[in-house]
Amino acid sequence: MDLSRHRRILVVGAGKASGAMAHALEGVLGDRISDGLVVVKDGYTAPTQKIKLAEAGHPIPDERGLRAANEILALARSAQADDLLIVLISGGGSALTPCPAPPITLEEKQALTRLLLAAGATINELNAVRKHCSLIKGGRLAQAASPAPVLALIVSDVIGDPLDVIASGPTAPDQTTYADALAILDRFGLRAKAPGVVVEHLERGARGEIPETHKADDPVFRHVQNRVIGGNSLVVEAAVREAEALGLRVSFVTRALRGEAREVAKEFCGLAAAVTPPACLIAGGETTVTVKGKGVGGRCQEFALAAALGIQGMEDVLVLAAGTDGTDGPTDAAGALADGNTITKATRRNLDAHASLEANDSYRFFSDLGDLITTGPTNTALLDLYLLLAGPLPSE
Repeated sequence: MDLSRHRRILVVGAGKASGAMAHALEGVLGDRISDGLVVVKDGYTAPTQKIKLAEAGHPIPDERGLRAANEILALARSAQADDLLIVLISGGGSALTPCPAPPITLEEKQALTRLLLAAGATINELNAVRKHCSLIKGGRLAQAASPAPVLALIVSDVIGDPLDVIASGPTAPDQTTYADALAILDRFGLRAKAPGVVVEHLERGARGEIPETHKADDPVFRHVQNRVIGGNSLVVEAAVREAEALGLRVSFVTRALRGEAREVAKEFCGLAAAVTPPACLIAGGETTVTVKGKGVGGRCQEFALAAALGIQGMEDVLVLAAGTDGTDGPTDAAGALADGNTITKATRRNLDAHASLEANDSYRFFSDLGDLITTGPTNTALLDLYLLLAGPLPSE
C-alpha cells in the first residue's frame, strides 16, 4: 500500500491478539500512526505508544467494552476520504466491543450472551445473533468509516476463517439475516427465555422494519480490504514440525474439529488403536459444551475429561486439549492433560470422573489432580490444539 496517499493513519481493533498486533504495527509504521485504540481481554496487553489499549470483559461483555466500542466508532467516523483506517481484528473481539442497538441495553446483551453460551451455541451461531443486535458488527464499522479506505488485518479463531464470523465481522459483508438470528434462538429454545427487547428487535428486523446488516453488494465495501494474516494452521503446522523433530509418526487429523466436546473426544481417542507407536495425532478446531450442570470448566477441559475415560487403562497414551488463547471457558486454565492412569489417580482421591463430566465440573477435577494446563495470557487466539501421543518417546 502507498501510505503517502493518506493524510492520517488511524488504528482501531479488538480481540485477544489485538494488543500484540498493535505493538507490531507500531514497529512497522511508527510516527505515521496519528491515533488509535484497541480493546483487549483483561491481561492481554502489550507495550504501545501511539495506540491506546483498553481492557474489557470476555466472554461476557461489560461496561468497559461498551465505552471502548463507542470510542472506536467515534474514531472511525472521524476518518476522512484521504485517511486510512487500519482495523486489527482477532478472536474475542465480538464480546470485547458490545455496542447494542437501541433500545437493547448492555445488561440485555449480557443475558443473551450467557444464554447462548450455556446452550452450546457455536461461535458462528453466537455471532450471527450478536451481529443483529449491534451498531458495530456485521460490517457496520466499515460503514462508519466510509468513505475512508479501510484495511482490516485479521487473526482468525474460527474454523474456515469466515470473515463475517471472526469478531462478528465489523468490516466484512454479513451472510446472515435477522431471520437466521431468530432461527438460532428457536433451535436452542431461547426465544421465550431471551430478553423481550432483543426478541422484539430481531422480529422487527425480520419484518424489514430495521435495516439489515451490510451485504456483499453494499458500496461501502468498495474501499475495504480484509486480509487474514494468521489462523489455526500456524499452530497445527508448528505442532507437526515439533512432533516430527522428536521422531514421532505424525498423523494430521483435521483443522476443523468441532461438535460436542465429550462426543468428539471419544472419536478422537478411538483413533489411538489405529496408530503405530511412537505416534502423535494432531488436530485443531473448536468444540462446544452444552452446559447442564453447575460445575466450572471449558470445552478443552471437558474434552480432556471425556478423553480420560476413553483411554482409561491404556499404557503410554496421553491426550492434550488446550486453547491457544490461554483461557478455556470462564477459567484461568488453557486446558488439561489426561492419560491412561488419570481415572485411577482420580479414584484414589475420591474424584468421580463420570459425575464431574455430568456436572460440567472438569476444572475442579483436573485442578485436584494437578493436570490443568495454565499458561496465562498468550496474546493470541488461534482456536484449540488437540494432541494424542501413543507410545514412549524415542530416546534422544
